[in-house]
This record gives sequence, C-alpha cells and structure tokens, in this order.
Amino acid sequence: MIFYDYFRSSAGYRVRIALNLKNIVVERRTVSLINNANHHPDYVALNPQGFVPLLIDGDGADKFQLTQSMAIIEYLDERFATPKLLPQSVQGRAQARALALMLACDVHPLNNKRILDYLTTPLALTKDAKAAWIDKWISDGLRAFEAQLASLPVHAYCMGASPGLADIFLIPQIASAQRFSVDLSPYPRCIAVYSHAVQHPAFDAAQPMKQSDAI
Repeated sequence: MIFYDYFRSSAGYRVRIALNLKNIVVERRTVSLINNANHHPDYVALNPQGFVPLLIDGDGADKFQLTQSMAIIEYLDERFATPKLLPQSVQGRAQARALALMLACDVHPLNNKRILDYLTTPLALTKDAKAAWIDKWISDGLRAFEAQLASLPVHAYCMGASPGLADIFLIPQIASAQRFSVDLSPYPRCIAVYSHAVQHPAFDAAQPMKQSDAI
C-alpha cells in the first residue's frame, strides 16, 4: 500500500490512526500542502481534487486507489478484519458515522488550508476576523458533538471501551482546535476522550509532530 499524506492534514491524521490501530504497514509519501505539491500535475493525475489523503492498494491490473478519509477508513475496516472500527449493531454503526461526519463534513472543511487561504486572499480578512471564523465553526461543531456524546453512556472512548470511528475523527479535530487556541473547556466529554485516546500508541504515533515531514 502507498499512502499519500501531509503531517498537518487532519484527514491524513485520521487515516494514520486507523492504519496504526490495524497495524498496517504502508509506504508513506509526503505531499507538501504548504508548498502546493498537491497541485502538481503528477499528483492531480492521481487525485483530481488535489487533496490528501490518497491510498493506493496493489499494483498493475489489481491496483485500487481511493480518496476521502471516511471512505479509506471504512475500506481498511472491511479489508482487515481486526480490530473492528465500527460497532456491530446497525444502530451503532449509523451513530458512529453520524458523529464522524459531523466533524468531517460540517467543521473541518470550513477551516482547512484552502478555505483559510481564500479568506486571506482574495477576501482580505484581517488576522482577527480569520481567527473569529475558525473559532466559530470549531466551537459550533464541538458543541454539537459534545451534546451527542452526552446522550450516550460514558465510556473511555466515544462509543465504548475500545477506539473506533468516532474517536478517529474527534482526536484530529481536538488537535486542530488546540492549534488554533480554541477554548475547549465547554466540552468535557470530548476532552476526556481525547486525553485518554492520545495515550494509546496508535493515536500517539499518528500525531502530526511525530511524522517524518513535520516542520
């Protein structure tokens, strides 16, 4: 397997956690977003969106490539039997996906590099206005996530005693919030899960500053 990634990418961070949890060894290739390597024609030929992550499994006639962190993680979960990242019940799987998508669809896209760059140029937002934008969308998303967790039984992880899909999406979002100095005190359940999860070797090794391309 070849895994195209960038250390600062929250979406890549999610996939790194899943790979680590399943003990899958991949060839990791850096696509520097800060240097716009994701817009290079060679990379765009592989992923027309010019995003990371990208996973390539196999080669030749059997080569399969996949974009989008949710799709990649669910593919890995079906391709490699253990440990399972989704609950066994239909309802549990739906709830885990709903939690993950709250962050993947409604929070993360509003604060990734391409959007923040557009706010600065050409929209010419000030530094303070951009910070307020970031804070609003992360805070709104975590507030809703916290409320959803409050409706579930208390566990070490979002949905149980072992890590799963919802945790894989929550931990990178909390790390992003910390990076942007968002006040996390209103979200004790989220922080409790985060504090527990980052002690797990799979989550710890996936942290952005522990990647070979971290700067």
